[in-house]
Amino acid sequence: MNASTASLGTERISKLLFRLTLPAVAAQLITFLYNAVDRMYVAKIENAGMDALAAIGIVLPVTLILQAFANLVGMGGAPRASMRLGEGNETEANGIFNTSALLLFTLSLLLGGACFLFARQIVQAFGCPPSALPYAEAYLKIYALGTPFVLAAQGLNPFITAQGFSLTAMISVLAGALLNVALDPLFIFVFDMGIKGASLATVLSQAVSCAWIAAFFLSKRSGFSFRFSQMKFDKARLKGILSLGISPFIMTATECAIQIVFNVNLRRATGGNGDYTAALTIMLSALQLISLPLNGMGYGMQPFVSYNYGRGDEKRLKEGIRAVTLEAFVFAAAVWGVSLAAPGMYAKMFSASDAVAEIVKKYTPLFLMGSIMFFVQMTLQNINVALGQAKSALALAILRKVIILIPLCFALAHFMGAKGVYLSEGIADLAAGTITANTFLVTFPKVFRTRAEEVAERK
Repeated sequence: MNASTASLGTERISKLLFRLTLPAVAAQLITFLYNAVDRMYVAKIENAGMDALAAIGIVLPVTLILQAFANLVGMGGAPRASMRLGEGNETEANGIFNTSALLLFTLSLLLGGACFLFARQIVQAFGCPPSALPYAEAYLKIYALGTPFVLAAQGLNPFITAQGFSLTAMISVLAGALLNVALDPLFIFVFDMGIKGASLATVLSQAVSCAWIAAFFLSKRSGFSFRFSQMKFDKARLKGILSLGISPFIMTATECAIQIVFNVNLRRATGGNGDYTAALTIMLSALQLISLPLNGMGYGMQPFVSYNYGRGDEKRLKEGIRAVTLEAFVFAAAVWGVSLAAPGMYAKMFSASDAVAEIVKKYTPLFLMGSIMFFVQMTLQNINVALGQAKSALALAILRKVIILIPLCFALAHFMGAKGVYLSEGIADLAAGTITANTFLVTFPKVFRTRAEEVAERK
């Protein structure tokens, strides 16, 4: 076991919290930059900016589906591997890593091929306005070709974090993001590729991140290494990976589902007015600015939680989770307050037309009003996964989007039109966050106590 992994059980909590969460939060902000840069640049395409921006919003659910499968494997396998490290079983931990790598490669071929072959049918089904259809189809076809890089980069990075190398995991995302920032204007405007250039820049950037990650696992620093003898679909390992990964998969997949629901309801309510879809794309960017860093805090703490859960250290678990929850609340309250006070800043950020800017200013406070509860929904949900609570994590993942938001969106859109679509997000976030917070207050102490007793019995 390397020193970085061992420190998860011994290092001072405040120092460890900073070391683990800061790079993870930075990585999530860089992910936001990835998404935002594409949207900012395509919005400036002459005579097509708002249609291109709407197209990005239509393709976003597809990228989320791919990310969901990466999370299924990476965020299911990495905590399992970290638990095995905590138990001292390094051979099994490496076996889980290699099974995960094979599964990611297989899924990338299947999903990438489907997206390329059926790109037009997919974007039409996802509620694409007619004026944005050629842009959405072109973007998705190129993105589909890079699916192996996307899934490998997003699915293997958690195994770097699981060993305590949060900074290395952040650099893998940063390298791709910086390249994307540089290539976007070059491909879109200098080479006059338009939205195709934005997609190509994203794919090449993910390829660079993938190369960085592969190089780490080939180095001596990593406790996990590629071994072809372990790259097999072992039933027990697959069951462990998928049972734990199903919660983050559902969390991401339902994000995709609700965005499709948003797009379909907006098209019905507005007669296919692409300005409302473009405005939604901007609002979703604002939502990501709040949710992604909070997701990073929970994700960054996963190695600490899984490792100490494996050791049965109840006191250390409580101290660490209490500290990251307070940190998450302060961040959520700060960004939430600024977003509601000055929603117009998001319209300016994406060079929105006057019509789109008015929609953003009017409806963003409704759309974001419940996002303050993301300190629970994002941060503690990731910690719940790290504790191995697959059933509880899955139920809470389904609650916000499937049980509350999707029916609410259809109902409010029917009675209130476009306003109801935007309002449904805010109401659902408040309700789901409150329910989730109360659930964790009851279940976490029981989980800690049970594990501590199990470890004591083995000794």
